[in-house]
Amino acid sequence: MAQINVVVGDIDGNARKITEWIAKARNAGAEIVTFPELVLTGYPPEDLLLKPQFIDANLRALENLAAATEGITAIVGFVDRHDDIFNAAAIIQDRKIINAYHKMYLPNYGVFDEFRYFQSGKSAPVLRIGEATIGISICEDIWYPDGPAFHQALSGGANLIINISSSPYHAGKRRWRERMLATRAGDNTVIVAYNNLVGGQDELVFDGDSMVFDENGEIVARGKQFEEDLVIADLDVASVFRQRLHDPRRRQNRPETSEVISVSERVRRHDPTKEALPPAHEPLSDDAEIYKALVVGTRDYVLKNGFKKVVLGLSGGIDSALTACIGVDALGKENVTGVMMPSPFSSTGSVDDSELLGKNLQIALMTISISDVLVSYKGALQDAFKAVKPDVTEENLQARIRGNYLMALSNKFDWIVLSTGNKSEISTGYCTLYGDMAGGFAVLKDVMKTTVYRLSAYVNEAAGFERIPTAIIVKPPTAELRENQLDTDSLPPYDVLDPILKAYVEEDRTFDEILEMGFEADLVRRVIRMVDINEYKRRQAAPGVKITPRAFGRDRRMPITNRFRI
Repeated sequence: MAQINVVVGDIDGNARKITEWIAKARNAGAEIVTFPELVLTGYPPEDLLLKPQFIDANLRALENLAAATEGITAIVGFVDRHDDIFNAAAIIQDRKIINAYHKMYLPNYGVFDEFRYFQSGKSAPVLRIGEATIGISICEDIWYPDGPAFHQALSGGANLIINISSSPYHAGKRRWRERMLATRAGDNTVIVAYNNLVGGQDELVFDGDSMVFDENGEIVARGKQFEEDLVIADLDVASVFRQRLHDPRRRQNRPETSEVISVSERVRRHDPTKEALPPAHEPLSDDAEIYKALVVGTRDYVLKNGFKKVVLGLSGGIDSALTACIGVDALGKENVTGVMMPSPFSSTGSVDDSELLGKNLQIALMTISISDVLVSYKGALQDAFKAVKPDVTEENLQARIRGNYLMALSNKFDWIVLSTGNKSEISTGYCTLYGDMAGGFAVLKDVMKTTVYRLSAYVNEAAGFERIPTAIIVKPPTAELRENQLDTDSLPPYDVLDPILKAYVEEDRTFDEILEMGFEADLVRRVIRMVDINEYKRRQAAPGVKITPRAFGRDRRMPITNRFRI
């Protein structure tokens, strides 16, 4: 299974990479090599699918790919076209396109919108290659107990199910996915090979973690997480038949027989004694998994969009510190610049902490004061604001000056700005539009503040030293936009706020259900109101890596003009 990272729309570049990995698989002695869902176009191609020339380019590339398959069978995700277009898997062998499977179950929830583009397939044939009888399916197809895999294994006699997938990551999904695949294998007494995409695409990040399960539901091979990998496994298809002979349930209520397509009688065998097969990779810890997702999502967004360097504001707070670490791990220390922008309200400790962080990360640092510009702003607005007391407006001026500085550096040096706000702040509107929300990519957009603390501890543990200074981690959170300001002046403590936000934003729990969790009514009402009235801000926020089951943007789509309240 070729677990590779491709670029949406780069059809020629993707085809070259597929060709290279076909050669790698053949050189490793593989008989079959598989590639992820829509690997030729990149996933998800979205409204590129509405351009006929895009469909044509992908079909031409598929035809050209066939020449690379001498002596091997390749399963390649592409867009097929007949009277409509289909999310498809091409079966190519010895320079010939033998057949194509059309995805039957089209997801249309969360981040998925496949009804908008594709027609669903109507048949689930099986392929015969020597002793192997193979059922092909695509991503969502495998999630249904009575889906194509069931029919291919039972009526078609498939002893191997290959599922090519582009399944985006969120925390906790690995275990869920693993249980499901093990169940499909065990229930159908079939080997399941699951080939997933890897890499970042806009807000989405794909974790790879491709797996092979034997007919008992046991993992026999697992690819790396968040890295390209060639996952190699020798499959004993004869053992599937032996085990099925002992299971009389398979002889009852058999569904309609699947079509069997003969691909080849000749089998190119790999000699397992020639070289040891790689062991199954151990999965990452929960925090390592999230951190790696943020690193890969940031790296691919920056590089795939033609940038090389990033810039971010360093406030002396934990959010900007964690963002800087992710930037360094994604792009290298030489490609990250931190900017300190002190104001009359910035503490000496915040400046010192930022300098120490910059030293630990070995990144370039700049200091640009906002004090003089703030005085100028206030002077320019003096007549307009006369007889009105200072309020949050003057605080937001500071954030907007900083946003202007960062965007000026971006324009001048072709750097992309990483904004540093977290999901707790963005949920409640505790952020300034055109200020700290300014930027090209919001790294922590889907990361709650309590998770920011966890990940910061993980960063230091993994590094073996205080990469993020302890002073930054333990200090009370503050925006430093007025004297003695703390986040808790405007928000509940984050260990109280985040569970309420998770219940309301990610789980769609009602007011009464959240009360039953033990929170006070006035507090819940206040938090829900902050979430509801700040949709207009989130609609204008930069994209950011999705790491939860319900992220803002592609996942959670609420109307801005909306009078429904609790």
